Amino acid sequence: MLGDTLLIALYAAIGAAGAGLVGVVLLWALRKRSVAVSLAVVAGVTVAAMLAGTMIVARAMFLSDHDLWVVTTVCAMAAVVSLAVALLLGRSVVKGSRELAEATRALGDDGDFTPPPAAPTSELAELGRQLAATSARLAASRERERTLEASRRELVAWISHDLRTPLAGLQAMTEALEDGIADDPHVYLTRIGTEVGRMSAMVGDLFELSRIQAGVLALSPARMSVYDLVGDAMAGVDALAREHGVRLVGHGVEPVPVEVDGREMSRVLANLLVNAIRRTPADGTVAVSACREADRVVLSVTDGCGGIAPEDLPRVFDTGWRGTDARTPPAGAGLGLAIVRGIVEAHQGRAAVRNVPGGCRFEVHLPAVV
Repeated sequence: MLGDTLLIALYAAIGAAGAGLVGVVLLWALRKRSVAVSLAVVAGVTVAAMLAGTMIVARAMFLSDHDLWVVTTVCAMAAVVSLAVALLLGRSVVKGSRELAEATRALGDDGDFTPPPAAPTSELAELGRQLAATSARLAASRERERTLEASRRELVAWISHDLRTPLAGLQAMTEALEDGIADDPHVYLTRIGTEVGRMSAMVGDLFELSRIQAGVLALSPARMSVYDLVGDAMAGVDALAREHGVRLVGHGVEPVPVEVDGREMSRVLANLLVNAIRRTPADGTVAVSACREADRVVLSVTDGCGGIAPEDLPRVFDTGWRGTDARTPPAGAGLGLAIVRGIVEAHQGRAAVRNVPGGCRFEVHLPAVV
């Protein structure tokens, strides 16, 4: 009995293997055709393998012609039903893939992608979800690109305006010195030096910002105390504060450690302090604080500028942004806060601003050192 069973299994395997080999050849020949054709071939191979194995076993068992005809008819009906189901499934898959391809074409036009409402298979549904996520990222990227391009155009316009004024003044003073009509040449030379220094600072800011935006800002982080950073920054702007009649105070500056590039972080604090001093009226106060909150260190600079319009708060750190009263040359090219955000983000931190009574508070959030 066991030997007969093994023999039947061998005959069935031989028949099925022959049908499978034919199916492999057909699939390779039709590899560039529709998936519906491939599904039909798979269904046909399945039935053919069963039929071939059955016929060989039936011959080996010496079944009667009638029994052999019954078996053949049953297998043929199964083949018809299998092929019909395979074709229906193939048409459904092809229709779903065509709808997905049609929706995908929008990615190359306006980036708007809406997946088909009902995918015939889970794979196509997953592909649709991935394409929808990609479309959302592309849309966000396009929006950032448009915003950046608008900011760059605005920046170029502002810098052109800010450079035109000192250049015109330099030309006029130079011509006066050349013609010998300057009443006091020393005064003219001092003014020329001031204007050249201002333009040099503007060019330096542009170079720094270009390094930040290009992602080539090289940092040399070292462990240091926030107390020392704030103290050095306040000492550097003390003369400017006295010139503007502004009180500079440091309340609650804790000696917590941070791991930062001292030079770049000093520039961040200097930019924030200079901006606060210039915005604060005489007899006003600029307060600096630093403390640890959970897993971060928060440095803040609070001024007495009177606050920023709520609609302008999201744009404060944009490249080239300046308030409506910042059109005078001392306000610079509107790069200071953009540089602040770039340097802070390069340290895996975050820059923020919010209004407080009488002014606004700029905050720098840095990762805390364990």
